[in-house]
Amino acid sequence: MKDSVFSPSEPMASRNEVFSRYLDYFRARLVGHIEKLPESELRRSRLASGWTPLELTKHLTYVERRWLVWGFEGQDVLDPWGDRRDDRWFVDETESKADVIAALDAQARRSRAIIASNDLATPAQPGPRFKDGEVPSLERILFHVLQEYAHHLGHLDVVVEIALADRLAQD
Repeated sequence: MKDSVFSPSEPMASRNEVFSRYLDYFRARLVGHIEKLPESELRRSRLASGWTPLELTKHLTYVERRWLVWGFEGQDVLDPWGDRRDDRWFVDETESKADVIAALDAQARRSRAIIASNDLATPAQPGPRFKDGEVPSLERILFHVLQEYAHHLGHLDVVVEIALADRLAQD
């Protein structure tokens, strides 16, 4: 994935396509930021909360997986919380930038297929994600996933700005 040329606000054929295109746009922005950062910044935290850009990328992959595959489809997911260890985001040292981006790409393909093949009013399937109470519709789930991306991309914008400013100051 690379920064997308399209604007997610262009007219689209359906609301499903609107959600899909916005997710594509946010993913492209995320990967664009990761690609801009020097390798030394990918596993470094610039914020008091302690997360790193690679951890954020893996987290957003798992957000999609938890909400769309495990949640909406009600599918078994081996480790739906695999982006966490000891109650914080985690990327193993053996996972490369390419590995993390490839996992995001694979989840993006799965998410696009789910969005394209379902009506937005379709409720989530019963399963381990939504055991009690009312299950959300696909539309409600997609609003949540988009909110997660928007929220975290704002954080990443700041981290990239700080990292690149520090690098310029050192040069």
